[in-house]
Amino acid sequence: MPLDSSPAAAPGPDIPTPHPVQPGLLELFLAFAKMSLAGFGGVLVWARRGIVDQHRWMTAEEFNETFALCHFLPGPNIVNLSVVFGARFGGILGGLAAFAGLVGPPMVIATILAAIYARYGEVDALRRILTGVSCAAVGLLIAVVLRMMMPLVRKRDAAGMIILAAVFIAIGWLRLPLPAVLLVAVPLSLLITYLVRQRVPS
Repeated sequence: MPLDSSPAAAPGPDIPTPHPVQPGLLELFLAFAKMSLAGFGGVLVWARRGIVDQHRWMTAEEFNETFALCHFLPGPNIVNLSVVFGARFGGILGGLAAFAGLVGPPMVIATILAAIYARYGEVDALRRILTGVSCAAVGLLIAVVLRMMMPLVRKRDAAGMIILAAVFIAIGWLRLPLPAVLLVAVPLSLLITYLVRQRVPS
């Protein structure tokens, strides 16, 4: 190599992009249809896997923030997530495409299963099968909750973990009303986050 030639630049570290390519309407529909068909009893698990891990349309932090927002909108959280997510990339049509993919295919299958269950629901073997399915759904839900906690753990966000534990104890253990807990927890978490960021030097 000539002496006056500059050395080759070392490749820099890969910087992950949360959503390098915006999904189209058909891609939104198919993605949420796949999530819904894979996630009977637990679509949140497959929604996070598809959006964050598979397609990388959102980072883990963005997913957590969007899902948290959906808790304060009327209606089922996962349905709200599909509309908010689809509208983010495709406007009103994107929201409708994601919503149709999430709700459409399972509605058809659930209608068929409801008719079958109405006829054969008293069969003991079917009851045992449904009990096993419910256990698997609970396991999947616990797994995705732990994965959604990882951004807080990696950031060592002690305040966030304390609020998370307090809300869990208040709702899951003490059985306090959900609206009352949220009315206290949400302003408190916003205040703590603001104070922490004010203390961090820019």
